[in-house]
Amino acid sequence: MIPDELFDKIRRLEVRTRGVVENVFGGEYHSAFKGRGIEFAEVRPYQVGDDIRNIDWNVSARMDETYVKVFEEEREQTVMLCVDVSGSEDFGSQGKRKREVAAEICAVMAFSAIQNNDQVGLLLFSDKVETFVRPRKGRRHVLRCIRELYTAEPRSRGTDIQGALQHVLRILRRRSILMLVSDFFDDGYDSMLRAAAQRHDTVGVELQDPREEELPPVGLVDLTDAETGETVTLDTRNPAARQAFAERARARRERTASLLQRTGVGHVPVRTDEDALEPLIAFFRERSRRGRSR
Repeated sequence: MIPDELFDKIRRLEVRTRGVVENVFGGEYHSAFKGRGIEFAEVRPYQVGDDIRNIDWNVSARMDETYVKVFEEEREQTVMLCVDVSGSEDFGSQGKRKREVAAEICAVMAFSAIQNNDQVGLLLFSDKVETFVRPRKGRRHVLRCIRELYTAEPRSRGTDIQGALQHVLRILRRRSILMLVSDFFDDGYDSMLRAAAQRHDTVGVELQDPREEELPPVGLVDLTDAETGETVTLDTRNPAARQAFAERARARRERTASLLQRTGVGHVPVRTDEDALEPLIAFFRERSRRGRSR
């Protein structure tokens, strides 16, 4: 039984995100992802202007006439939402936790997918696979996925992006849309991320909170790592200490951005103190524009 408070929260999220999908985001989703997969449809006689790379030499030899393969867009796609639920995702200094921002992003993606007649699947991970929901269609299925995002109680607080991607790559047989939603507080997953990008249309949504990047001068502060439990005390009145903290955060963000770019993964930074959907919409609009200009 879902508590009334959680039910109301999920219902409000559905109403808000479905409105965004119907009025703004749905078209951006379709433009960004249409035609990502193609399948063989038929062969027909060659016509002037056809791409010679599509000539079916076997059929042409049998028929004593040049034939070309005809392909069509795969209408049905699978969207796999791969979401980090490690300890650091429970942090939020602006009245909204990173995990809640992740739920909002996933809701928009999921409702966009089912509006486009695509399937949606969900994988929640920490340093182990916490929850897996097989891809399906329909509003009730999407609401189940959103409920899992809100109600999941991870068994572990660590992060293992490599392990999560390995699990996804074993499951997804056909090329799919893979949304990796995380703060990317992890290392050693470079090769697996590259493998995911080669096999699937992969987008990394990086969750950020301003208090993980900059500290106010409020005196002695105990900083506890949400994943390891390690605590350090920092004198935030010391400008050098605040600067060192900010520089480490900046270096981490730059490493993540560089890694996603090198491996061919789309990058959408999303902050807890800003509109969660604007960066996603901007990313897909730019992606659609690049697709049209090819």
